Amino acid sequence: MSHPEIIIPFQWTEAAESIIYGSPPSSTPIIFICGPKNSGKSTFGRHLCNVLLHRYDRVGFLDTDVGQPEFSLPGCLSLHLIDEQCEDLAAISVKAPLKCHFFGDISSKRDPKAYLARIFHLFDYFVDEHRLTKPEKPVISMLPLVINTPGWVKGIGYDLLVEMIQFMKPTHVVQIRTTSEAKNLPAGAFWLDGNKEDDVSMINIAAPCTNSFNETILVQKQAQQLRENRIVSYFRQIVPAESNISTSKDLARVLASIPPYKVSISGIKIRHLHCHVPDSERFHSLNATIVGLAISSKESLNSKDHLPWCVGLGIIRGIDIFKDVLYVITPVPLCDLEKVDVLLQGLIRIPTCLLQVRGFMCPYMSSNVLNRLDPAGMDI
Repeated sequence: MSHPEIIIPFQWTEAAESIIYGSPPSSTPIIFICGPKNSGKSTFGRHLCNVLLHRYDRVGFLDTDVGQPEFSLPGCLSLHLIDEQCEDLAAISVKAPLKCHFFGDISSKRDPKAYLARIFHLFDYFVDEHRLTKPEKPVISMLPLVINTPGWVKGIGYDLLVEMIQFMKPTHVVQIRTTSEAKNLPAGAFWLDGNKEDDVSMINIAAPCTNSFNETILVQKQAQQLRENRIVSYFRQIVPAESNISTSKDLARVLASIPPYKVSISGIKIRHLHCHVPDSERFHSLNATIVGLAISSKESLNSKDHLPWCVGLGIIRGIDIFKDVLYVITPVPLCDLEKVDVLLQGLIRIPTCLLQVRGFMCPYMSSNVLNRLDPAGMDI
C-alpha cells in the first residue's frame, strides 16, 4: 500500500514483480539495492518487501545504512525479519531487530574495516540460520533477503559497495539512477573486473523525477532531525503510558524523573569505539552519553574481532566510581538487560531536546535510584 503522497512508478512495480515472479521457485532471491542518496532506495526497499510478502511468510532485511537506517537506530547495523506489510512507505518505523551491531557513528568513513566486518557478520548469521539447508532442520524454508545500502557511492563508499556485493553474491542488484549522471554509480556490473563474468540479474530503475535543487537542500537539512526523532522515539518507550507529554521539554522532564538501573562497573566491559581514551579519562568520556548495550556471544569471546550482539541503547545518567556503580536508563527489557556484559561507546549524541531540563545529566541522587537489591528486583 502506498503512502497518499507517494506514487510508486510503474517501472518500480515491474522491477519488484520481475524479482519475485521471474525467479524460479527453487531460487530464493537476495536483492542488493544501491544508488545515490535521496534517490528512493528506502521507498523501493519497503515496496519490494511488500511484494515479496505475497509469496513468502517472512522477508529478511539487512540494513547497512548507519546514518539513515530504515528500521533501526542511527549508528546501528541490523538484521530484521519482516512478516507484515508496510502500510505507510514514508513513516518512521523503528522495529526490534533479529540481530544488531552498534557501529557507533553515522558514517562508515571513520572505520570502513569495522563497518564491513559487522555487516558480514550479520549476513553470515542470516545465511546460516535462514538460507542453508540443515539436516537437523530440514523443513525450514529459505527466506529472501533485501539489503538496504547507504547513498555514499563515490570514493571509499563505492569501494565498500563493491566489497559488499562480492562477499554477499546477491541474485539481483537493483541500481536506482538519477538524472544527474555524475551522482550515479557506473552503469552495468560495476563490481566486476573486466575479465570476470557473473550471473547476477542487474536491474536499473529511475529515481522519481522530483529532485529540484532546493528540495535536495531541504532533505539534507532534515537528516540530523530525522536521526534525533528516531532516538527520541526509542527512549520514549520508557515513559509510562499515563504520562502527560505534549512537548519535548515534557518528555525530557519525565525521563529525568525515571529511576535508572544500577550497573556494577567492575562487572562489565567498557569499549570505546573509533577513538582511544586513556584510563584516567574513560569515565569522564562515558558520562552523559548514549551507549550500545551488548552481550558477548560464544564466537565473540573466541574471536580476535570481538563482535558482541547489541540488544539496544542506553543513556548513562551518572557514574559513582567510589560505589562502583553507573546509572543507565533504557527501554531494553530487564530479561535482556541482565545479560548485558559490554558497554559500547560511540559518537551518537543525545538529542538536544532531551537536554532541556537542568540537571538531567547530573549524577542521580541515591534516594531516587531503583535499588535492585531490595524486593523490587535485583542488581543488573
